[in-house]
Amino acid sequence: MRLKDKVALVTGGARGIGLAIARALTAEGAVPVVADIDGDGARAAVATLDHRNGLALALNVADAESVAASIHAVTERYGRLDILVNNAGIGSSAPFLDLRLEDWNRTIAVNLTGAFLVAQAAARVMAGHGGGRIVNVTSPSGQRGGRGRAAYGTSKAGLELLTKVMAVELAEHGITVNAIAPGPIETEMVRHAHDAETRAAYGRLIPMGRYGNPEDIGAAAVFLCSDESRYVHGHVLNVDGGFGGAGLMTDK
Repeated sequence: MRLKDKVALVTGGARGIGLAIARALTAEGAVPVVADIDGDGARAAVATLDHRNGLALALNVADAESVAASIHAVTERYGRLDILVNNAGIGSSAPFLDLRLEDWNRTIAVNLTGAFLVAQAAARVMAGHGGGRIVNVTSPSGQRGGRGRAAYGTSKAGLELLTKVMAVELAEHGITVNAIAPGPIETEMVRHAHDAETRAAYGRLIPMGRYGNPEDIGAAAVFLCSDESRYVHGHVLNVDGGFGGAGLMTDK
């Protein structure tokens, strides 16, 4: 029960990685607040969690008014906010020469601006209550070039740097800020989006030779939200089977 009675907000928590994170935090004693643009999905997710005092929120992270209302709902219910996991995001893939401005803007608005809006609102609450933990979910796509990743990769690279800026500025308020960069994870979305060619490519590039599970990301989130990581600050933790650290790999 490393997170006993800590109020933990997970954005994009209705399914996939976000739901796995919410489950992992709840299992360690946290009070789960699941926020998602799909409000019905958020409510269904909270119903699956083993906690009587959980809260579901319909949240559009790219809308400042929606963010303000959600954070207000959390403080009205619990009086504080101890943990934020900024997981909400959208994927996109398009060749650079074909990328439409509206797709670029939407990806940046959700993945980067949305994370900024939620983190800023949450940090203001945490700063007034003795501190807290913020974990941003980034991506290896924000650390290296890849085909079709102009918008998505740029949004995640920006979030990685924002993580470090937040770490510098929020330390004095007792708020630790870190990030998790998941590699390919076996979620429902990935199962539909990754064809055989994509899976074969990752198979060649990941030293562990397999996709990760959502529970792998949940475990990392628990660590970064617990007292065990009290001196971990401004760090990006790749949970990717070695993908980010690998160079040339051959069969011999």
